[in-house]
Amino acid sequence: MNKDEAQKRADRIRAFRAELAVAEHDQAIALAPDQRARLTAYHNTLLQDFARAFDVDTTGEQKQLSMGMRIISFLGAAAISAAVFFFFYRFWGLLGTPMQLAILVAAPILATLGVELAARKERTLYFAAILGLVAFACFVLDLSMLGQIFSITPTQNAFLVWAAFAFILAYTYGIRILQVAGIISLMGYLAATMGAWHGCYWLSFGERPENIALAGLVIFGLSYVPHKLHTEFPPYYRVFGLLATLTAVLVLGHWGRASYLPFSGRTIEHVYQVLGFAGSGLTAWMGIRFRWPGTANLGSTFFAIFLYTKFFDWWWEWMPKYLFFLVIGLVAILLLLALKRLRGMSREVSP
Repeated sequence: MNKDEAQKRADRIRAFRAELAVAEHDQAIALAPDQRARLTAYHNTLLQDFARAFDVDTTGEQKQLSMGMRIISFLGAAAISAAVFFFFYRFWGLLGTPMQLAILVAAPILATLGVELAARKERTLYFAAILGLVAFACFVLDLSMLGQIFSITPTQNAFLVWAAFAFILAYTYGIRILQVAGIISLMGYLAATMGAWHGCYWLSFGERPENIALAGLVIFGLSYVPHKLHTEFPPYYRVFGLLATLTAVLVLGHWGRASYLPFSGRTIEHVYQVLGFAGSGLTAWMGIRFRWPGTANLGSTFFAIFLYTKFFDWWWEWMPKYLFFLVIGLVAILLLLALKRLRGMSREVSP
C-alpha cells in the first residue's frame, strides 16, 4: 500500500463513520456495544497505522489544512525558483568563468541532496517538493548557461534532458509537481522534434498546433504504463495530455492556415471543429465510463467551449446581444438537464 491508497482508505473510514452515525440516528441499524467497540478499535488502529506510516489526513480539518499546505509549498517553490533565476542574472556577469562553472555544477547537486534529506525527515514531502522544484530550476539554468558559456548550439534535446531529470526525482520521491514539470518538458521535446521533422525551426513548433496535439496524445498514452508504486501519477498524464490535444484542436478550429493538411484554411477549420466536438465528447465519456473525474470534467469543459465558440461564429454578428446571451443561457440549462439525465443513468448502472 502506498500513501495514495492509504489516504483513500482513511477517507472511506471517515465517510463510513459519518453515514453510520446518521443511520443509527434514523434507527435503521443498531450495533451492540461490543460490536461498536470492536469496530471503533479496528478503525482507530488502521488510522493510527496509516498516520504513522504515511502521515495521511484522518480528519476533514487535516485534509483542508493539507490542501492549503500544498498550495503554499507550490507558491514557495515557484518563488524560490524565481529567486534563483534572478540571482543568476543579477550577479552572473560579476563572476569569473571558473566560479560560474563551479556554481552551475554545484547548485543542482546541492538542491538534489536537499530533496533527499527532506524526504527522509518528512513523509508529507512538502519541503522535498519545494527543494525538488528548486533543483529542477537549477538544472534548467545549468544547461542553459553552460550552453552560453561554451557556445553550444541550442536544440530541442534540452527538453528531453530536463524531462529525464524531473521524472527521476518525481518517481524516486513520489513528487507530483515534478511529474508535471517532466510532462511539460517531454511534451515540449516531442512537439519541437515533430516540428523539426517537417522542416520547422525547433523553437517555432508552436506555430504548428498539430505538433502539440500529437505530443499530447503520446503523453496520454503514458497513463496506460503500469504504475504500481505511484498509482496517483496516471491521472496527470491523462489530464495534461488531453488538455494539450484539445487546446491544439480548438486553435486549429479557428486557425486552419497553421495546419499541415493540404486543404484550404476554411475546410481545415471545419474538420477540426468536428474533431473538437467528437474529441471532447469522447473525453467526457471516457471519464464517466472509467471513473476518471478529472478527465470527465476536462471533456465537459471543452465540449462547452467548442459549442459556445460555434454559437459566437453563427449568431454574434446578426443576432441582438440580449437575444444571443439569452440563447446561451437556455443552452446552458439544456446542457445541465442532459448531464443530469446522464448522471442518473450512470447511477442506475453502477454497482
